[in-house]
Amino acid sequence: MCANIVVAEDDAKQAELVRRYLEHEGHAVTVVEDGRTALETVRHQEPDLVVLDVMMPGADGLDVVRILRAERREVPVLMLTARSTEDDLLLGLDLGADDYMTKPFSPRELTARVRTLLRRNRRGPDPAPATVLAPAPASGPEEAPDDEVLTVGVLRVDPSRHEVTVAGAPVECTPGEFRLLAAMAAEPGRVFTRARLLDELHGFDKYISGRTVDVHVMNLRKKIERVPRRPARLITVFGVGYKLMDPAKNVRHASS
Repeated sequence: MCANIVVAEDDAKQAELVRRYLEHEGHAVTVVEDGRTALETVRHQEPDLVVLDVMMPGADGLDVVRILRAERREVPVLMLTARSTEDDLLLGLDLGADDYMTKPFSPRELTARVRTLLRRNRRGPDPAPATVLAPAPASGPEEAPDDEVLTVGVLRVDPSRHEVTVAGAPVECTPGEFRLLAAMAAEPGRVFTRARLLDELHGFDKYISGRTVDVHVMNLRKKIERVPRRPARLITVFGVGYKLMDPAKNVRHASS
């Protein structure tokens, strides 16, 4: 899986190490040294992934990811930082980063994280047209088979197309948000612990705590709930975790 990757890192030795390991994996790597150049490079190249240091001159990594998401750019972002406090990690994820690594890190772990993010995000537009995968049925060429789409009331999650809709309206999710939502939509009504949801995000990860899940849930509620402060779909089960419900069924149960 070869990709076009932008590495934004002002430490020359660190940048060279990352570049060599990624190029060894077969990726094309562009290295930049500051946040402003990182933004311009992403806008010009539209890469498959960005490896982004937090502490950089010009604009720091948090500013860069904030601007990229404000511009509605879906490129996956793996952030690197010497900071290790939980608040810093959560802030980066809340702004739209997809994964986080703290320095010093293993270059092999970095390449493994990159492979994971690329797998999760390797979807259209690809060089091969979608019609190569299967002939389009006359009734609906753009829709996945019903048995492949996860449905919870008016919420639909299509894992094969990496798409989410609520009452037909498209919902844009980060890869982490999508993985959590797809896991819960596959088993509506089941209570998922934070540990279980964290496993859906990254598996075993010593750098990120269970509060990471809370950040993703908060962002999902802003996207799928009518009133995020009073969620009717993505419900907190105090002391345990979260569950995904059909609000219409909740109303019927409450009135019966």
